[in-house]
Amino acid sequence: MKAAVVDHWGQAPTYTDVPEPEPRDGAQVVAVEASALTNLTRALVSGKHYASKEIQLPAIPGVDGVARLADGRRVYTGALAPDGMMAERTLIDPSGGIEIPDTLDSVTAAALPNPGISAWTALAAAGAVKTGDHVLVLGATGVTGATAVQLAKSVFGAGRVVVAGRDADRLQWLRTVGADDVITLGTEDLAGRVEALHAEQPFDAVLDYLWGNPAAQALAALAASHPSAHYHATRFVQIGSMAGPTLELDAGVLRGNGITLCGVGIGSVSPEAVTRARTEGLTRMFAMVAAGELQLRTEARPLADVEQVWTAREPSGTRVVLTP
Repeated sequence: MKAAVVDHWGQAPTYTDVPEPEPRDGAQVVAVEASALTNLTRALVSGKHYASKEIQLPAIPGVDGVARLADGRRVYTGALAPDGMMAERTLIDPSGGIEIPDTLDSVTAAALPNPGISAWTALAAAGAVKTGDHVLVLGATGVTGATAVQLAKSVFGAGRVVVAGRDADRLQWLRTVGADDVITLGTEDLAGRVEALHAEQPFDAVLDYLWGNPAAQALAALAASHPSAHYHATRFVQIGSMAGPTLELDAGVLRGNGITLCGVGIGSVSPEAVTRARTEGLTRMFAMVAAGELQLRTEARPLADVEQVWTAREPSGTRVVLTP
């Protein structure tokens, strides 16, 4: 069968022939219908991700995807190691999949779980967002950030959502799906805007998909506008590092304010919280997308194009999905 195969850390996979997977210990060989090309998928086979140590090369990438079972049902699932989802067929645990509504196409269903589960976990567990909360999303124009903005309002009942990003068109679109105010990075003063907004109505949660200098500016601004004499708990949730993996931060920012830092990623969230996001959350999000209540832009590409799309820059706010 055909599959994408990574032979060396950090290199793009090749589209090539591999042996068929063999059933074992109750696992089932299934036909893959779609698998999303995510930052996590790329990072795991880069050799630089903290979870790369669990992967042995050569490897078939593809963290998760949509498969069709022998009885015809479609499920969202992950492949059993060492297999991946970027292949014509893979090996799965048939009891671990989440059934996909007939009204939802496989490409969209494959694209949703990565940003959806991440956003749901950040909002529900790490951010503990509740009705009426004031939320700031740094890096909101990406796929996961935009998903978080929509869920913050429509599911978690946030009272006010402020978004920051560089893509002006995407920022204006976000106003139509849940954002109340926007900050255009590169043309507006991020620190000044965050400081003023936090003084006006303190942020209860910050979802950060950028890290680096934007996060440092935002953290300093939160501290400057709401000193310890006026305590307010702000949960700063670190999710992505598109602006850089490190930052410089004055220690007083954390000692003098009610800011707490935490992260959302593999191993940083309780298994119970992940299970809730993957079952209750994803089931609800599948229904929302099918009903047009949650917007997600996708681009389907054949698996044979994997070498080309692996290193290509994705259109802003669009998730590329590979189909065998």
